[in-house]
Amino acid sequence: MKSTSTATPERTRPSLVWVAIGMAALVGLFTGLATLWLHLRLDPLVDVRAYYDAGARLNAGLPLYPADANPDAAEFYRYPPLLAICFRPLALLPFPVAAGIWELLLIGCLVATLWRLGIRNRWTWIAGAALAPPIAWTMAIGQAQALVTLLTAVAAPWSLAVAVNVKLFPAFVALWWVGRREWRALLRFLAWIVGLGLFQLALEPANSIAFLQQTGLRQVGDVNNLSPYAESPFLWAVLLTAGILVALRLAPSRWGWAAAVAVSVFATPRLLLYVLSTLLAALADPRRVLQGGPGLSEPTRQARPIPGGADE
Repeated sequence: MKSTSTATPERTRPSLVWVAIGMAALVGLFTGLATLWLHLRLDPLVDVRAYYDAGARLNAGLPLYPADANPDAAEFYRYPPLLAICFRPLALLPFPVAAGIWELLLIGCLVATLWRLGIRNRWTWIAGAALAPPIAWTMAIGQAQALVTLLTAVAAPWSLAVAVNVKLFPAFVALWWVGRREWRALLRFLAWIVGLGLFQLALEPANSIAFLQQTGLRQVGDVNNLSPYAESPFLWAVLLTAGILVALRLAPSRWGWAAAVAVSVFATPRLLLYVLSTLLAALADPRRVLQGGPGLSEPTRQARPIPGGADE
């Protein structure tokens, strides 16, 4: 009887953990469906307009970053020139057609992300359900965050470099290579950054320089900001520094990649809910990229964190 009573709490604790995880996933899923419905009614594909207009300005030979642009407007383009350059062919089409093509691309990015993380991995679906609200908002407004999430989940130097040239803050994911002293991967990442920068400079020299000149904290604007920057820039800087140090410290551990991805998400001083969708990429396993293998090795599978210390 004594041994039976001792074993019961050990079996109950993981069960309670899984109940809590399941409840969080269900709440996230239903909230995500409500978020999708809300934004499809209020502002469907609104962010596509910013990319479309940016490509149209390039096609017309106009400045990509107008001096009088309003950073609070949905059509404000705040990214490096690469995305606008890629949008130039779509900007030749009527907006509804271009927006439809772009939305199909984003849906493909979401599917590819889930596939990359493993459709047989239960954590893919648990995390996807829990993050359904930001994912739904991303898809409803046509946000490029879905592309950033896929590129981060690929976890290769080239893909992360492309993500940095879509939005800047994925650069913090490179903390994983720094903390692990993976210098070859870090150098490949930097080489891709330089190459993509030169590519944009060759195609759009004036706009590439203008991007460097106009990028700054003034672009945060007046939004429903989830970042600590909205309360205190000093607090934001302190927390960002602490996050960087923690990510470097955890880099050699199995939590290192997730910590680096989290820093890249929360580092932005303009944090809207849809940005949190990229937390899904924290489930990626960058070690298989370093090892050159197409799938997870058995040691890697065994290294995945198990809530409550037990598996099914």
